[in-house]
Amino acid sequence: MLGINVKRLILGIQYDGTPWHGWQTQLSGLTVQDQLELALKKFTQTDIKTSCAGRTDTGVHAIEQVVHFDTIIDRPTASWVRGLNTHLPPSIAVRWVTVACTDFEHEFHARFSARSRVYHYLLYNHPVRSPLWEGKAGWVFRPLDVDRMQEAAQGLIGTHDFTAFRSADCQAKSPVKMMHDIAFVRRGDLIVIKLHANAFLHHMVRNLVGSLIYVGNGSQSVTWLSELLVQKNRHLAAPTFSPHGLYLAKIDYDPKWQLPQAPADAFAGF
Repeated sequence: MLGINVKRLILGIQYDGTPWHGWQTQLSGLTVQDQLELALKKFTQTDIKTSCAGRTDTGVHAIEQVVHFDTIIDRPTASWVRGLNTHLPPSIAVRWVTVACTDFEHEFHARFSARSRVYHYLLYNHPVRSPLWEGKAGWVFRPLDVDRMQEAAQGLIGTHDFTAFRSADCQAKSPVKMMHDIAFVRRGDLIVIKLHANAFLHHMVRNLVGSLIYVGNGSQSVTWLSELLVQKNRHLAAPTFSPHGLYLAKIDYDPKWQLPQAPADAFAGF
């Protein structure tokens, strides 16, 4: 339990992952966590360690990452937002701050209190690459049939062993995850794939997207992804797709925590 006068602050963080080597702190200091903790030190003149809802890799973006830390410093939440953003680079921003409400059975934890996660993958589907989407969307030059991709994705819904879509470096204790939903939105040359699961394995979204693209361009059948689940062999699935179109969109928590989160679709009209 937290000590007397210690508060747990919860932050909603948004970032462009292009300049950074992922979330988790590294000796180089070129990570989102390093930049946030540096801003905290400048703002509070103390060392503060943070915990996040889910680590993101190099080049991966966040519409809303959730972070918590403990402090005895008493300042208005608006002051925390303004103060931290003053010391953060333009590619990272604190969108909101709130004080964790009291729960006598459990303390809020950004990672362990999460019920599920939503990722969006943005694809630019056009014969010619676009400099405007460089670093912000994955590019596929062959035409994609979204209806085929949607049909194939239905075989992934439910609780499955996702070993076929798991990175060799994944440290998760179990490859079994529950996929709640996979939805597709197409607007002109842009395709958004929305994946909602209780949790994701390392590189799972990018590996799924790569395989869905094989179905969408006609290289594989609509039953292929279901077959991969049964085979449980990573080498039989498509290569890991680009990180550039991947966005951590939303972390779902029990309403009792009263977090001022925006809907996952509130950003960029998707």
